Amino acid sequence: MSSERVLNYSAPFKSFLDTSFFQELSRLKLDVLKLDSTCQPLVVNLDLHNIPKSSDQVPLFLTNRSFEKHNNRSDDEVPVRGKIYNFNVLDEFKNLDKQQLLHQRALECWEDGLEDINKCVSFVIISFADLKRYRFYYWLGVPCFQRPSSTVVYVQGEGDSNHVWKTYQEWFDTNYSKWVCILNEDNDIINYNKDIFGKTKVLAVRDTSTMENTPSALTKNFLSVLQHDIPHLTDFKLLVIRQHKGSFALNVTFASRGVQSLSTNPDMKVAGWEKNIQGKLTPRVVDLGSLLDPLKIADQSVDLNLKLMKWGIVPDLNLDIIKDTKVLLLGAGTLGCYVSRALMAWGVRKITFVDSGTVSYSNPVRQALYNFDDCGKPKSEAAAASLKRIFPLMDASGVTLNIPMIGHKLVNEESQHEDFNKLRGLIKKHDVIFLLVDSRESRWLPSLLGNIEDKIVINAALGFDSYLVMRHGSRNEEPLKQLGCYFCHDVVAPTDSLTDRTLDQMCTVTRPGVAMMASSLAVELMTSLLQIKNSGSDTTVLGEIPHQIRGFLNNFSTLKLETPAYEHCPACSPKVIEAFTESEWEFVKKALNDPLYLEEISGLTLIKQEVEQLGNDIFEWEGDESDEMK
Repeated sequence: MSSERVLNYSAPFKSFLDTSFFQELSRLKLDVLKLDSTCQPLVVNLDLHNIPKSSDQVPLFLTNRSFEKHNNRSDDEVPVRGKIYNFNVLDEFKNLDKQQLLHQRALECWEDGLEDINKCVSFVIISFADLKRYRFYYWLGVPCFQRPSSTVVYVQGEGDSNHVWKTYQEWFDTNYSKWVCILNEDNDIINYNKDIFGKTKVLAVRDTSTMENTPSALTKNFLSVLQHDIPHLTDFKLLVIRQHKGSFALNVTFASRGVQSLSTNPDMKVAGWEKNIQGKLTPRVVDLGSLLDPLKIADQSVDLNLKLMKWGIVPDLNLDIIKDTKVLLLGAGTLGCYVSRALMAWGVRKITFVDSGTVSYSNPVRQALYNFDDCGKPKSEAAAASLKRIFPLMDASGVTLNIPMIGHKLVNEESQHEDFNKLRGLIKKHDVIFLLVDSRESRWLPSLLGNIEDKIVINAALGFDSYLVMRHGSRNEEPLKQLGCYFCHDVVAPTDSLTDRTLDQMCTVTRPGVAMMASSLAVELMTSLLQIKNSGSDTTVLGEIPHQIRGFLNNFSTLKLETPAYEHCPACSPKVIEAFTESEWEFVKKALNDPLYLEEISGLTLIKQEVEQLGNDIFEWEGDESDEMK
């Protein structure tokens, strides 16, 4: 027995976690797992034919595909299943009783191995993902178990020919899910069978080590199951088969007697936590902040707060419909700048600015997207460029365009007709239209076109210390339930409010904070509307959805109002819609040149006449009464 030696083992695997693994873990954490820290299944396909020469073990290479339920393998790969526990708090990760967890996983492998010896190979990963800094803490464990009283000694066996090793290698290649095989009485290689093995006593195991004459620690699992299946087994031949060079044979002896089940032996010797690069038994930390593509980090980080909101507070919130919404901002001034920033914060990626002006020297201090160097540049283009500097993945564009305004007579019909066509095309291509322009008359045509194209139209208007935020009704709503638009309170058509006006009358003079409040409410109104549009119900996970919000800073009050659509509205009444549908630009051209034409079409002329007649009747009645009193 002097030549016998105690069998030693090498680590079974060397882990390599690709950046795509952590990216997929981040996605699952935010979109699927949320606060769920229960274990999630993993699968890795081992490539046993292409092992780096410098490695002592087979690489356990985990990628984003490791999370797939059906991870397709190639013909020369071996699947290994495992689990990952991703903790919500770093202290939970640090304070976890890691040996107890590994012991529990070893017990599961043991019980699986008693059913099928090939199933006692598995791995476990514990992790914590710091998604704000892109730091990932993780530790890989491969449960390898053995009874403390069990000692395995061996004598180096006689070397078999390369032909014999090749036969086993080919068998394992064909039976890719098997880790163990035996010889039957006819010297044929077959699946493990304890009754047949008891007669032939030749066991072959698939090995993941590259160290000379040293099997991987997974061999302990197979020998433990073998010792359980054949309690009185003492001597047998062990063939350690490697898919590359280095297979060898051992004459093995169990130096201990008797069998004790792992499930009844809390002192079962379990090992398997991977050592770090310094050879210490500690977790590893990966900082991907400097390695990942900054744009990919930004892409995930931008939505981080929204996703935390979704699975932490509002689980039913549909973020995708917000992210996919294409928004058209008519006006790139104070309102346009603040609205765009709020849209970005909600995850909107497609924003188009429309404006006809240039950045003036007074703009940068009030309009958040501009700085001094932008002065003189077209507002729409400068605003879009600013959004891209803030977040390069924004699909932001600017269009310099004069919106045809009612009451402003045509000067260049060809140019204004082109502006009309371009505006209508933009409205068709976008889902939500924000009316953020300075003048009342510039809102008329977009209001009309938004109704024609059945788009969500949000209106924001400012006074000195007041604001209005409202959503326009849709002509597809039930007639009695259709909400009014910005012009539904008018008894006259909008006219030219800009010509022959003083400087203070041409500029929107308002308290600086009013625009921020109106812009924020306008965007919040949009996000709530999108939730209703998606669900098809009258309720929303974000709360109430008012028709109008009117705020007053002189006493810091807010009113919620609701008004129905006006049958004689100059922008959304059925008669106006019908007249536009019949002649389109010709109708618009007449309305631009003469607002009284629009009043006649909508029926406002008749209403004005009735009001005047009512006034005359009252005047005559009052005159008659005076005569009688004399």
